Amino acid sequence: MQDINFELYKVFYEVATSRSFTVAAKNLYVSQSAISQSVKTLEEKLGQPLFIRTTKSVKLTFAGEILFSHIEPALHLITQGQKRISEENSLKGGQLSIGASDTICRYVLLPYLQKFHKLYPMVSIKVTNQTSLKCVDLLNEGKVDCILTNTPNSRLSGDFHTTKVYTFEDTFVAGNGYKDLKERTLTLKELLDYPILMLDSASTTSEFLHNLFLQNGLQLVPEIELGSNDLLIELAKINLGIAFVPNYCIPAHEDNLFVVKTKTRLPKRHIVAATGSLVPNSPVVEAFLNLLPNAD
Repeated sequence: MQDINFELYKVFYEVATSRSFTVAAKNLYVSQSAISQSVKTLEEKLGQPLFIRTTKSVKLTFAGEILFSHIEPALHLITQGQKRISEENSLKGGQLSIGASDTICRYVLLPYLQKFHKLYPMVSIKVTNQTSLKCVDLLNEGKVDCILTNTPNSRLSGDFHTTKVYTFEDTFVAGNGYKDLKERTLTLKELLDYPILMLDSASTTSEFLHNLFLQNGLQLVPEIELGSNDLLIELAKINLGIAFVPNYCIPAHEDNLFVVKTKTRLPKRHIVAATGSLVPNSPVVEAFLNLLPNAD
């Protein structure tokens, strides 16, 4: 079958819904003869009559009914798509799709989502919870508009626009079962004499800590690897080992937990907001990014 100009289907739809060539011509701001010619062209291309014409009315043929049943929902979808784009541009609709880890969602992202929702209540918000490494994959595949991720991140290349939004330090913490360490300052090598609790290998934090030990000629073999910083802290509180977590996760005024001091100063890390560089950000994404702090 030959390719058919979309405009012919629009003409067909107008005639079918109005049951009138005259009304269709008025709705589309063209002449009635132009409408008749478009219908004739479409019928020739499809090889079937689509309308039964009488002096008083226009009716669909069986073939016309079949075509209309497909054209009507298709045109509605197109109209909805156009409307959604228009709403997104005006921030009166659309969707904000974000990827972030569980920790970043809880301790960093939530207040900004709350503020965004208050400012733009008609925009729907979708948050996909994955590790920082997997969030980069989501962004690369176009499954989210924006991600918040820890850096360094081995998957975050120059193909993305990034903005620092938060600076933090990682910390070793332990429970009172290790209270003999409270007054000591340990080397990284001395830390290896104790069970280390840390995030699993699918995380940027795991990459960071393993690299830190390797840079000092040491091989880190953790005792426990988990997917939750909160759970690592709970395990440290019951003295299962020394947990490595971001400092912003540590509960304030926690009597059953203390920071283990190290002779090696741990490098600061950053949380960045990242978007793709190939497609311009939508007004919705720009509005969200403008709410985030700038840690540069």
